[in-house]
Amino acid sequence: MKSETVNGATFETWTVDEVEAGMESGKIILIDVRTPQEYMFEHIHGALLMPMAGFDAGALPGQSDKQILLHCGSGVRSEKVSRAAMDAGITRIGHMEGGFGAWKAAKKPYIGVNMGTGAPQRME
Repeated sequence: MKSETVNGATFETWTVDEVEAGMESGKIILIDVRTPQEYMFEHIHGALLMPMAGFDAGALPGQSDKQILLHCGSGVRSEKVSRAAMDAGITRIGHMEGGFGAWKAAKKPYIGVNMGTGAPQRME
């Protein structure tokens, strides 16, 4: 993971492998900042949704037990929202490098829509 300090806050950039390990160990909370439509079509199992359009840093859960990491489609929106959260007083936050596109490129499992039935299913 890459880390930088910005005005006393720590901003981390995690790889998809680090995010997967963090989720499996229960050490992180992954928050998806994409649109509800993007999330409904496909998302990482266990990721919470807090779209960038209505993002409120004050509504983020505490980080006493788990660290907050954000992700989007490519990493651009999640980095922007992470930096806005730091501007709002969050002292430690991170995002997933490359976003959901990198997750899929790395062949990580996710929840997608079965186009035949319209039902969500695990995609490998």
